[in-house]
Amino acid sequence: MYSQTKIAIPIFQKKCSDVIEVANDCIDKGADIIEFRIDALKNPDINEIKKTIEEINFPMIATNRISTEGGSFKGSEEERVNILFECCDLVDYVDIELQSNDEYINRIHDSGVTTIVSYHDFEKTPDLNEILYIVEKEHELGDIAKVAFMPQDLEDTLTILAVLSHCKDTIAISMGDLGSYTRVMASKFDSPITFASGTDATAPGQIDIETMKALLNMDLNILDE
Repeated sequence: MYSQTKIAIPIFQKKCSDVIEVANDCIDKGADIIEFRIDALKNPDINEIKKTIEEINFPMIATNRISTEGGSFKGSEEERVNILFECCDLVDYVDIELQSNDEYINRIHDSGVTTIVSYHDFEKTPDLNEILYIVEKEHELGDIAKVAFMPQDLEDTLTILAVLSHCKDTIAISMGDLGSYTRVMASKFDSPITFASGTDATAPGQIDIETMKALLNMDLNILDE
């Protein structure tokens, strides 16, 4: 038995030619999904972005991360969302932050693409009820909820597992070395996607793709015996 949780590999490169090269490497290593971090591009051009997506031709999340949640996009909010909207017909998922204007989120969701509504805090982990409230709001606006928080202690990481146990269609991550095990445990709760690293580590605590695949499938095989 193999894990049903898909492994997504973020690609954070300044040039589209490098995005293609890294994507092919990640696919060879066994990625299920590529996350195209559009905000990393030095000069994002929508026509070049579309050609890149088409050339990679693999299940993909289009992400244009907002600066307040660890992103690098330098343009206006309208420009940021317009790029995501232009990608909707070419990718499998679009990630857009909960703090974005509801009108922008609805525009993405109404395109028909599977929408991941996300929330990141690189400093702390709120209490369980606050996180459940965030996840509920994300589900009201999109198809998949995503939350990622920085733990201060082991109890914070257990809070993330509690979120996964309460919520379907949810990606919940405890970041950093302390929380890295939650990326593996996500498969126990049927989380749709977990994130690992290929060439680019885009969040603290990401596990490399080879190790992630081994941990997910080895753990499940042990349970079957």
